[in-house]
This record gives sequence, C-alpha cells and structure tokens, in this order.
Amino acid sequence: MFRLVMLGTVISLFLLACSGGNDNAAKKTAKPDTAFVYHPLTQNQKEYYYQQITPLYNQLLVSSGFSGSVLVAKNGEIVFEDYVGEINHTTKEYITSSSKFHIASVSKTFTAIAVLKLMEEGKIVLDDDVRHYFPLFPYENITVKNLLSHRSGLPNYVHLMDGKMAVTETYKVRGRKGRMITRKKTTIKKDNTIKDGLITNADMLQYLVDRHPAVEAKPDTRFHYCNTNFALLALIVEKVAGIDFPTYIKQNIFDPLGMKDSYIFSIKDTANYIPSYKYNYVPYTIEKLDCVYGDKNVYSTVRDLLLWDRALYSNKIISKASLDLAYTPYSNERAGTHNYGLGWRLFTYPDYTVPYHNGWWHGNNAVFTRLTKDTATVIVLGNRFNPRIYKAKQLASVFNQANVSDTLQKNSRQV
Repeated sequence: MFRLVMLGTVISLFLLACSGGNDNAAKKTAKPDTAFVYHPLTQNQKEYYYQQITPLYNQLLVSSGFSGSVLVAKNGEIVFEDYVGEINHTTKEYITSSSKFHIASVSKTFTAIAVLKLMEEGKIVLDDDVRHYFPLFPYENITVKNLLSHRSGLPNYVHLMDGKMAVTETYKVRGRKGRMITRKKTTIKKDNTIKDGLITNADMLQYLVDRHPAVEAKPDTRFHYCNTNFALLALIVEKVAGIDFPTYIKQNIFDPLGMKDSYIFSIKDTANYIPSYKYNYVPYTIEKLDCVYGDKNVYSTVRDLLLWDRALYSNKIISKASLDLAYTPYSNERAGTHNYGLGWRLFTYPDYTVPYHNGWWHGNNAVFTRLTKDTATVIVLGNRFNPRIYKAKQLASVFNQANVSDTLQKNSRQV
C-alpha cells in the first residue's frame, strides 16, 4: 500500500487570473472580473486542518477499505492528501498522484461550464429549443437550460439502451391445498432491438429520434435527474464548436488549466480502458454505454480537480456572472436545502450556497465539494465501489460552516 499524506506541505498551483449577463447570453466584453486573491495559510493553520481531518478520514474512509485518492484544500493550498490502494489490481500498480480515475457525474460540471463558455461567445442561447440544434429531435419545448438544470423531463438513455430487457413470464403451479395458482418470473434477456457493440452519443440521439420513448414529465415542470440531458449537451457543444467534445474540452479547459492528467474517454480509447472494481475486487469490463460522454467519462486526478476548483475562482474559463448563473437554484418545487443549478448540485442557505457534485459509474465513486464561502474544497475519487466515499463530504465539517456540516452528515449519496 502506498500512502502519501501532506503534513503542512504547501503546493503552489499558479493559475493566471483573468477573466453577466442574463439566461440567454453573456457579452464577450463581460469577461474581465476582479481577480480573486487567496489569503495564504500560516503553518499553524495548515497543521490545525491536518490534525482535524486525519481522524475523520480514518473513520470515514480508511476503516471501510477505501481505494482511491483524497485531497482537501483551503485557500487554494493542499492541507490533506492521501493515496491508498491499487489503480490496477491485476498488476498491483499502486495509486499515486497521477493515477487517473473515472469521475463519473462530476463530469457534468465540465460539460456545463463548456456550454456557458459558448454562451458567452454567442454560440449557444440557453433559451433555445433543442430542435434549433437538432431539427429531428422529437420532443417539443425543451430548452438548453432545461437540459442543464435536469428539467427536460426526458427519459434516461441509461435505462433504455443497455441492451438488456426484463421479460416477465407467468406460469401455474399447484398450491398447498391442491389449487392451481399463478406466479410470475422475471428474467433479464438481450434486447435485440438495440444495436450490437458500443453506444455513442450519436447513437443515443438517433434512438430518441427513431423510438421517441415517453417522457418522464413535461418540460420545466419538475426536477428529474437524467444522464440523457448532458449527453445531448455534449452533442450541442460539438455542433456549435465544429470539433468533437473530447477535443473541445482538452483545448478549452484541460490544456489552458494545465490539467495534464485529465481526458475524456471515448470510443477511440477503448484499448486503454482503465477498469474499476466491485467491492470484492472483481473488475468491471467495458460495457455498452461506456463510450457516451458529457454525462460522465472525464478521467482525472485529485490534483487536476484542484486546478479546476482554482480556475472557477479565477474566472479564467467563464465570467463570474456566468458562474453565478450556474450556481442559481432552479428546482424550487420542493422546499429544502437541496437544489440543482446548471450542472451543479447545490446546498442552499439564506446567505450562501455550496456547489458540489457526486458521481458513480461501475466501481467508481467521486465527491467534489466546493465550500466557496470558506474557499475550501473536498475531493475524493475511488475505484473500488464504496458508498462510504459519499460520506467523505463530512470532511468539510472542519471548516466554519455549521449548517453545511449538519447537512453533509444527513445527506451523503446524491450523484
């Protein structure tokens, strides 16, 4: 087992600080914002956070057989970092700071920011009907903003296109009293109506066009978390940018931020598939839906995600006005602290908001929580299925947000 714990070590991750609009478009001239300035931590402060985090980390993660990476930062500085387990259980290769993890639905934060960047450039309008980009799209009155906020009502392709179908058969048996009774048996069989091989985003769109599966709700009537929304958003980015989505994100986010260990997995990467693991170390092999991106498929590291966190303060990718738009709650049909913005889950309080996202795909679990009021960040990536990873948000309790601490302890598993 390889373990690296930061004991008050300061890692400087310098990002150029540079650089509102309404819901439809932000002006290109709205980019320059006041540069965000971190307040450096003292050695005593770093030591304090390390001492507070360590027992929580051991209790929440280490004791549960955690395999993955964890990083906690305050004011842009790493105050706790650890790497435990194996990135490849077959070769016994240890997890290190450069080990890449599938971050699952945390990928949605990148898709959302890409859309908002294109909005600022006048290439996407949030109030546009999806049919403006795809004329054959079979559903009416669904906007780009509905996709970003999970208010489209669309069905989830993950439940429709995995190539499996449940078949229920009835049969009769003789009961204890000699009477014939009817029983049911459900088996999972191959769905021969779904194409063989790996599914792409284009296949997903074509499925919606050809089959027009029933919606879950009318557009903009309620929140319904759905991966279809963000797979479609990736296609919209491709449509307006004129390049494939993985290349767009690389050129416009990963490369400018120095995220050298991050990429988007697509069908061309199947030979380099990195497996994740079930709790008993049985690996997940590549499956039918593993090449759809936008909703998932970003591979990254905790250090690269810290660069992502820092960039969101610096306004380097989008303006503060557009980021505020992403952090605005849009699902208010139920009262409470839980909400969803544009590609971000939110804990909302009267005087501040905590944006975050969790993720799950196969054996991968991910947590990315930004305590923007305290300029603190909790990042946890795992490659062996472990629901305790979602409880790791409680590491944020070492910072000065009592309401957040209470909420994180009560709610631990939204992805």
